[in-house]
Amino acid sequence: MHCRNFQPAPITRRELLKASGFGFGAFALDAMSGLAHGEEEKRRPHHEATAKNVIFLYMDGGVSHVDSFDPKPALKEHNGKNPADFFKVAPTQFNNNGKILASPWNFKPYGQSGIVVSDLFPNIAKHVDDMAVVRSMTSNFSEHTNANYFLHTGSGLQGRPSMGAWVTYGLGSESKDLPGFVVVNGGLTPPGGLDNFNSGFLPASYQASVFKPGGNAPVANISRRESDAAAQRGKLDLLAKLDAVGVERSGGQDALESAIANYEMAFRMQSSVPELTDLSGESEKLKELYGMNHKYDKTRIFASECLMARRLVERGVRFVELTCPNTGNDRWDAHNNLKKNHENNSLAVDQPIAALLTDLKERGMLEDTLVIWAGEFGRTPFAQGSNGRDHHPFAYSIWMAGGGIKGGTIYGKTDQFGYHVIEGKLQMHDMHATMLHLLGVDHERSTYRFSGRDMRLTDVHGHVVHDIIA
Repeated sequence: MHCRNFQPAPITRRELLKASGFGFGAFALDAMSGLAHGEEEKRRPHHEATAKNVIFLYMDGGVSHVDSFDPKPALKEHNGKNPADFFKVAPTQFNNNGKILASPWNFKPYGQSGIVVSDLFPNIAKHVDDMAVVRSMTSNFSEHTNANYFLHTGSGLQGRPSMGAWVTYGLGSESKDLPGFVVVNGGLTPPGGLDNFNSGFLPASYQASVFKPGGNAPVANISRRESDAAAQRGKLDLLAKLDAVGVERSGGQDALESAIANYEMAFRMQSSVPELTDLSGESEKLKELYGMNHKYDKTRIFASECLMARRLVERGVRFVELTCPNTGNDRWDAHNNLKKNHENNSLAVDQPIAALLTDLKERGMLEDTLVIWAGEFGRTPFAQGSNGRDHHPFAYSIWMAGGGIKGGTIYGKTDQFGYHVIEGKLQMHDMHATMLHLLGVDHERSTYRFSGRDMRLTDVHGHVVHDIIA
């Protein structure tokens, strides 16, 4: 993560391997701890950080901003009228455009800041004084797959590294026994698949590890098949020596290096993951707060995700992403029956997210944990058909909390219908730049040489949004 003006004398992987006698421990340290050329420097922040970890709450499908965090009385005033009488209607994803549609939910102010939130999120709304609500986010894409890639990687094309991979590439992890980038998947893999969480052209060791929430087997094949740890250790040592010979002969291969690192991490995870998922030490009151005993099974699933997120961050995992459970309503993608879709999804996530914020704050962890809530786009202020809303990339809302964020803040503004941004227009590049800044990383200097140029998460875009930083 240096500016490349000053570089220490290089040491090749071949030299490192020869010096270590193909020892597994030293080679694993090369891949995992960053002792090879350049890696140690990459783990030094560029400036003082206010956040150490990130929890990204991914609202897959596109939450309607005009029904959640961006109230628009004009929708109620002109409900049922032709939107073309008020503004030029751009083509939508399905072009089944109906009348202006008022929000089915009421809005009211919360907290000392008086930020207005709809009744869709009654529990999250209680935390507005810790949140910066951004009402001027936009996307370059109106289709889920490309918009998801844009949200996660800064590019609408498949194959770029995810933001979680960039964060762990730049800063490493504080956990020796768990991956630095973890996705807790509650049942739905989003459009675009696992490439939303991939390492792209970065070394493969920076890709996400996908966990399931709760249960005895949150990670596939976590149970040891050997009779004891010593037998497994012997197999891994032999495998590492053979792989090291292959690396030495080939002059360095990311796939082999990452495999060796991942074997070692998997070995340690066989002890750390069962401890992570053992909730016996958590109080019944806390489990109730999260909704672990809720009557709705999807709330219980997301409650497990949120509680696991806190436990992962507590153990030093740098970047945690949570996906939404399958409520049977096609995620937040409310093309029809907006009310049922959004209420079922809100019931699943509202209480657990509010509990996560409460739990982090009571433990003193919110001040250095950045929590981001976002989907890939918003939804139209007019109906799709009669009672749904289509994809809307021109304006939507996200929020951020903790980790140096200025709480009780509203940033940006949309027009009276929530159709276009009229103040403070932002894209994901700006959110990524701000996230990295809070972690102590200059987004313009965190680069990786690929395809003949220095690549970065924000490409040639992005500005830090200082107005939402404390």
